[in-house]
Amino acid sequence: MSVPRATYRVQLNAGFTFRDATAIVPYLSDLGISHVYCSPYFRARAGSLHGYDVIDHNSLNPEIGTREDFEDFVTALRSRGMGHIVDVVPNHVGIMGADNAWWMDVLENGEASRYAEFFDIEWHPANVSLDGKVLVPVLGDAYGAVLERGELELRFEADPGSFSVFYHEHRLPLDPATYPRVLERVLAHLPAPEIQILRREFGELLDRRAVRLEQIGERHAAKEALKSRLAALCKTSPATRAAVDLAVRSFSVDKSVPAGSDALHELLEAQAYRLAYWRVASDEINYRRFFDVNDLAALRVENVAVFDATHRLLLELAGAGKIDGLRIDHPDGLHDPAEYFHRLQNRVADARAGLVPKVADLPDARAGLAPEVANVSDAAGAATTIIADVLAGGPDGVSSGPRDFGVAGKPRELPIYLIVEKITASFEHLPAGWPVHGETGYHFANVVNRMLVDPATKGRMDRVYAGFIDEIPQWQNIAYESQHMILRRSLASELTVVTNQLSRIAQADRRTRDFTFNSLRQALAEVIACFPVYRTYIDGSVSEADRRYIDWAIAAARRRRSAAETAVFDFVRAALLLELPASNDGLRQRMRAFAMKFQQVTAPVTAKGIEDTALYRFDRLVSLNEVGGEPDAYGTSVRAFHAANQHRSRCWPHEMVGTSTHDTKRSGDVRARIDVLSEMTQVWRKTIERWARMNRLRKREVEGRPAPSANDEYLLYQTLMGTWPLEDLDEAALTSYRERIEGYMVKAAREAKTRTSWASVNTDYEEALTQFIRAALEARDANLFLADLTQVCRRLGRFGLLNGLSQELCKLTVPGVPDLYQGNEIWDYSLVDPDNRRPVDYDRRRTLLAEVRRHAEGPTERLTPWLTEIISRLEDGRSKLFLISQILRFRREHSALFDHGDYVPLRATGEHSTNVCAFARRHESGTALIIAPRLYLRLAGASDAVPLGEVAWKNTAIELPAPMAKSNADTGSTRLRNVLDRCDVPVSHASGRLFLRLADALSRFPVALLATVNSAA
Repeated sequence: MSVPRATYRVQLNAGFTFRDATAIVPYLSDLGISHVYCSPYFRARAGSLHGYDVIDHNSLNPEIGTREDFEDFVTALRSRGMGHIVDVVPNHVGIMGADNAWWMDVLENGEASRYAEFFDIEWHPANVSLDGKVLVPVLGDAYGAVLERGELELRFEADPGSFSVFYHEHRLPLDPATYPRVLERVLAHLPAPEIQILRREFGELLDRRAVRLEQIGERHAAKEALKSRLAALCKTSPATRAAVDLAVRSFSVDKSVPAGSDALHELLEAQAYRLAYWRVASDEINYRRFFDVNDLAALRVENVAVFDATHRLLLELAGAGKIDGLRIDHPDGLHDPAEYFHRLQNRVADARAGLVPKVADLPDARAGLAPEVANVSDAAGAATTIIADVLAGGPDGVSSGPRDFGVAGKPRELPIYLIVEKITASFEHLPAGWPVHGETGYHFANVVNRMLVDPATKGRMDRVYAGFIDEIPQWQNIAYESQHMILRRSLASELTVVTNQLSRIAQADRRTRDFTFNSLRQALAEVIACFPVYRTYIDGSVSEADRRYIDWAIAAARRRRSAAETAVFDFVRAALLLELPASNDGLRQRMRAFAMKFQQVTAPVTAKGIEDTALYRFDRLVSLNEVGGEPDAYGTSVRAFHAANQHRSRCWPHEMVGTSTHDTKRSGDVRARIDVLSEMTQVWRKTIERWARMNRLRKREVEGRPAPSANDEYLLYQTLMGTWPLEDLDEAALTSYRERIEGYMVKAAREAKTRTSWASVNTDYEEALTQFIRAALEARDANLFLADLTQVCRRLGRFGLLNGLSQELCKLTVPGVPDLYQGNEIWDYSLVDPDNRRPVDYDRRRTLLAEVRRHAEGPTERLTPWLTEIISRLEDGRSKLFLISQILRFRREHSALFDHGDYVPLRATGEHSTNVCAFARRHESGTALIIAPRLYLRLAGASDAVPLGEVAWKNTAIELPAPMAKSNADTGSTRLRNVLDRCDVPVSHASGRLFLRLADALSRFPVALLATVNSAA
């Protein structure tokens, strides 16, 4: 297993395929990338731009390319000594439509489906109308209205010999045991003996509600044989086919008859599903989803049979050495993440030992999903076996059993590089026992961003924000209220599921049976809304960290409720901590099941309540409003930045570190520019007050209130500050930019859910918002706002660019694997998706990189004037590309220093000591010193010049590490070389210590990496 040196994330879809990725491999190699980091490329829903709606884990997405295209991609990587990481989606699959074979089988057969237990479906919920059924919330209107308008259409599918109801693109197969209702009408047109026999035999199929486990395969084989006979009969007998078509048409809704829709309604009522208006899902859905997305259904991957069925192709490719690393999407949705990670590493080890069969050798290779077999007689046994495996937890197959992969902080010999999309709070760490290499970069993005915010201005920025929106918002209250709202609106059914579990536990003990369903539901809602982290990881035992988070949430919930409810909170706490008295094993199993299901609810509530609601409501300084961010943590010290890096160095030295991802709310460069506002709060206040006056007549009134709202207007001004192009825009470019901002602001307003939302679109408000933006950004001479915006952004934007260089330098040199998101090797001012998935101009980047390499690899006398040029034109992106390519080249030449080197914080002294973050990476092979300035606006004062040399830094110095001081005492000399400008930098001596003057280190470029001569030689 090799750890990547640097990764580059690409978003694969029909617009950027394997062939396109192959074409940029030479460019990425020249840039210094070791691994291409791919979005999911297994078969997803047609037209998917992201790949997270997988419908077949065991085939490649044909829109991305063929197997040959994939092999060419891998070959191109290998020819450059590169590898690749793939994003894996184990938690859920895309459903609805007509393309997921597993879901179709569940809809057709209900509890008798071979895949009923693959999905996390509650077949016997509190709502008796759903007993034995799955809710399908796919309708665009109330069920009765859709039915009576004739939008539901029964069809005969000739090739498989099946009947299904269609609603637009959605296929809803009928239970074959209900086919006699249709065949009766066929007999009315053609009383043929063959139809009589088929009608009787379909009616004799085992009842899906009463079928025993061992009969599932028998039922499957029988109904498939009958459908084949019906298909053959219709192909050979035109009269039969005509009679079938007439029977099908007889179920069409006749609007002229009062009961014209009754026949189809009665047929649908007999099925294993209940069709419903999509809004019903929030209250009654009985399958677990990905967050609140109805067409993404969660899988029970904790069962070995499900795991094996969804990982066959992945393990085949990993075993063949064609995949070098895995990124696990949304592990917090899994029943037991630790168990999943161990099983995955085990299976990879097995695959590399040749113990896992290839997909092509399996009987289900055709579908890639279900274990289909060639003949019906084998089908019963195959189906029964796989269902038995699911219900029992499954055999371990060819796995050689659990392996000890070590713990955090110790060397790990893991079979494959494995990172997890885990969002942690600032006080939270990954569980030490997970056999993974760390997170995917959100934590670092927030840590480095907070360092670029001036913490001394928090009170002033509070007043600026409160004054503009005319209220005093509190982050903790907004977060709590947003999560509570999600529980009421979007995820009420998930809350009902865990409440049902807890209620059954309460009813089992006479001391707790008086806790009503409603009291338990309210208590759980309070605890979930107050939960401080995404989830706990209870798996039969409770860690100290999990106990701390549960106690935290219980205490916070109690403070928000009356003292009379203390007893119910005590009960909830004891249940979550597995401390309730249990009289038997069954009750203990119920408690464990409740605690583990509860964990799967807190994560989506936090994601939807915080990431997708609260972060769009609390807009004080939106550069802090990032995935995993804590907007109330306004800035941080350099010391805190060092502490986070030291922890990563000790525990997760190969964790991914990033600043932009496909999921971030803003690119790292946008955040770096908005951070500058923290250094100019008074100027910012005057600026937005001036802009509000300029734009006041552009507002409208919607529902008796100004539109846009003051909060949305405040967000807009920050967004413009963070994204305004620094080059001159022609009319077409301005129009394109304005449309991007309009799209973003409408999305932000819907996410905030205050004046409009995805579930209830307020077209009047959204129109007023877009018209406001359109007028504000209209290119005309009399538009004072546009001229003022341009002037302000051009001056302050330069300081944001400097922030961006410091941020990038830190990412490339701290412990961890630096990740670049597609296109971000030069300045990128993208907002949340879909804005950050726009096509990347690689021709421009190739041209710029060729220029960078020509000067960087040429003589120093040619490099120096070129550095002066690119610093004078920071906005063109060459400075960022130069920094990245030079640091990645240095990392390639000194891999041990970054793979195994210590992280040593360095102390700054002098007039501008608070304006710099400095640290060393130290290894027996040498030492590298990293100097990243911060708070550039405060450093520059009234000057617009890039802060370089004596004029900017005066007497500011960095004290060098003690080993270097000792080396100097022994040898009498120390030399450092700047990796960026290739010049030697002198070192001063005082009282037995070594000092490096920033005026010398930062004389030609705003940031620096200095190396000792023995490591730079």
